[in-house]
Amino acid sequence: MIEARHRKREQWHAIAEGASDSATADYLHDIFEPTARAIDGLEKALEAVGLLDEALALDLRRPQEYFGRVWATAFRAQELAQHETDGTAA
Repeated sequence: MIEARHRKREQWHAIAEGASDSATADYLHDIFEPTARAIDGLEKALEAVGLLDEALALDLRRPQEYFGRVWATAFRAQELAQHETDGTAA
């Protein structure tokens, strides 16, 4: 799961860097930044509850088998993004 998100972040970065001008690249980076922060926060939260290794090994062809456990842990997207910003657990 997390590996796929890292690949997606690399793809977003490549799209932004391939923009025709710096204003467009900056705009795309700004658009993708909140999602990148949430992914980083999710990774830290999963690590804190001992699920990161399992998430890294997850085959995303059947994500529904895993997401129930993740969302049952009650991670809120806003808290995940804040977790990355201030370095504290939510």
